[in-house]
Amino acid sequence: MTAALPAIETTVRLLGDMIRIRVMEERCAELYQQTKIRGFLHLAIGEEAVSTGVVSRLQPDDAVVATYREHGHALVKGIDAARIMAEMYGKVEGCSGGRGGSMHLFDADHRFYGGNAIVGGHLPLAVGLGLADDMLDGHRATACFFGEGAMAEGEFHEAMNLAALWDTPTLFVCENNLYAMGTSLESSESETNLAVKAAAYNLPAWSVDGMDVVAVAEATDRALTSIRGGGGPVFLEAKTYRFRAHSMFDPDLYRSKDEIERWKERDPIVTFTDRLIEAGHIDAEGIEQLWAGARAEMDDAVAFAEAGTWEPVERLTTNVYRRTPSSGHPAPETERGQV
Repeated sequence: MTAALPAIETTVRLLGDMIRIRVMEERCAELYQQTKIRGFLHLAIGEEAVSTGVVSRLQPDDAVVATYREHGHALVKGIDAARIMAEMYGKVEGCSGGRGGSMHLFDADHRFYGGNAIVGGHLPLAVGLGLADDMLDGHRATACFFGEGAMAEGEFHEAMNLAALWDTPTLFVCENNLYAMGTSLESSESETNLAVKAAAYNLPAWSVDGMDVVAVAEATDRALTSIRGGGGPVFLEAKTYRFRAHSMFDPDLYRSKDEIERWKERDPIVTFTDRLIEAGHIDAEGIEQLWAGARAEMDDAVAFAEAGTWEPVERLTTNVYRRTPSSGHPAPETERGQV
């Protein structure tokens, strides 16, 4: 069942954010092929409704902990596109000072705690953030994003168990795109109903159509109402699909082209655009303005990244740590000298 549309201002903002993510990631793919962006690059084209639907419902002081497929989450959380793009380039002006790249976007001012490259390794961090907020504040929530592949990791079970035991204000969002790298869900999980699996930890858990941004937003509102009311953690499975390969290095031989094309028929941007036109929320001119605005924003972001600066060689040991023989405690290399 399709979720009812909210107010026009909300629907246009949701569509606009999904378009911004799509334009940014398509631009990143082009820049990667031009070797402007190096290292690993994992795109979430096709999954924009999940990041937009969830993050749009968070408060500014709520935290986000994400995976290496986090560009859209960072953008909707409020991190400037120019700082994101500069980070992609590895420039000092990037949100992680050019040291993180695509997989490690970070911005404490926006309470965006990664971009984390280790599958499942960030889930305990989200529980810790939730526990700290519960002790110090009492109204903030932490949204933790992960793929269904992370549910096979020990950290998932540890995190879910502790969050439920301690009633932490944590929203666990599983972005189920059916393939953990190249392994299908049916090949890796004996229980493919992921909400049922999560509910075993005695917390609310349900699934939502991850290709419907309004459905995701409504499910997030329901979850956050429970969390902010002291109900403890909630698990949300968003059933979605990535149109591109796992990463730019992936030959994508584990799924058929027909399958990909079938999912593209449910493109969250195209289908939502059609709904808004039919409902009279926007017209063709308004849609073109959203796309043009997103392209201009990303043009400016690329120009900012191109004009950015590389970190001086003499600063390369800044924030690099090692254990010292005398104390056994880590000391920054800027204080200890050369390795």
